[in-house]
Amino acid sequence: MKSFINTLILLCLSYSSLAVEIPKVGTVIDNSNVSQFIHLLDEPVKNLISKNSLTITIGEQTDISQNGVFTALTKKHQGSAQINNDNGQINNYKGGIPFADEPNTSDPLAGLKIAWNMRYAYGGDTSIVDPFIWDYKNMKDGKVERSISFIGKTLRYKHRTTIEPTPNLPRNPAGIFNAIYLYAKEPFDLKNTQLLVHRLEDDSARERTWLYLSVQRRVRRLPAGQTTDAFLGSDIMIEDFLGYNGRINDMTWRYIGTKELLTPFYKHNEHYPSSGTSDDYQFGDFHGQGKCFPNVPWQVRTTYVVEAKPVSDSHPLSKRIYYIDAQTFVPIAGRYYDRNNKIWRLAIGAFSHPDYHLAHNKGSGVAAPTLISMIDVQANHCTTLKMKTIINSTKVKQKDFTVQSLRTRGK
Repeated sequence: MKSFINTLILLCLSYSSLAVEIPKVGTVIDNSNVSQFIHLLDEPVKNLISKNSLTITIGEQTDISQNGVFTALTKKHQGSAQINNDNGQINNYKGGIPFADEPNTSDPLAGLKIAWNMRYAYGGDTSIVDPFIWDYKNMKDGKVERSISFIGKTLRYKHRTTIEPTPNLPRNPAGIFNAIYLYAKEPFDLKNTQLLVHRLEDDSARERTWLYLSVQRRVRRLPAGQTTDAFLGSDIMIEDFLGYNGRINDMTWRYIGTKELLTPFYKHNEHYPSSGTSDDYQFGDFHGQGKCFPNVPWQVRTTYVVEAKPVSDSHPLSKRIYYIDAQTFVPIAGRYYDRNNKIWRLAIGAFSHPDYHLAHNKGSGVAAPTLISMIDVQANHCTTLKMKTIINSTKVKQKDFTVQSLRTRGK
């Protein structure tokens, strides 16, 4: 069994050991040379490049120093967390990454362990995304059919490391692990529409989701089935938030293997220069077919490939394939299959090194999400998200994540 430190060393060494295979910085991968790099590409991305729908420019390799407190918790509690073989629940989790050993395909629980690592990965105690711009696009001509400007917030109630109080917030009788809040600023017909999601730490308990629709002027509790509907007509489900926003045990998880993958990890300020302050932030943009793909440099990252199949036959997907970054446990990319087992949607997330993003995020150890694409390959449609993300913002308050707050803001 490798220690957590050995694991980190191995991850770093994996980059140098693959030096021969990593394309040079500045290389543009297009249909003329894509065959040279198929070992570093997901199959659907390779196909898009082959069809002249996408090009990729190679950036430099980067390493993100993790949050020191979180890393110390991982080391301190290594081996404490266990999987309950009867129900798949995690037992005795105390902080950090619960399962820090390298996954092994011979371990039948490897996929489930990675899923729990993804759930508990460090993303900051809070975050605020303002503005958070969603554009609905026709891939045939790149026309923006609808644009919505949100404010997005997240709040971790338990296992906090940075913002006092730590490790847990008070007044949490429901046992909330983390919460998501969205508030629509524009357009006028959606202004004041809000979404609130409480993810409970007890994975056997159903998440609690509320929607305030401005046209109805009332808060509505969403049943579980509606979290897999298209959210406000986009190509994204509520269950897709943060990569996967459902219960871990609503899926069966299988570890497929480890893959070196070209992914849009980059240094935002070097590609979109600004002073690094919040007021001077420059958004990234999208390119390729329909302007649906993050227009940033890509680099090779070590990823864990995991298959997630819904337990329920009523789920609209037959499975998801996730590529999860081995250093941060961020789900970078994914393929979503319909009930006929055909690829329906592709998810691609662009993440900036935090030290080359907003000045506030420097040293946070959190890969800052900047651009996200959800592409419906069957309908030739996409939803793109542009984000100005502040990690560990003290402006995020617990009172913002209550049902009463939805009613108050909606008036």
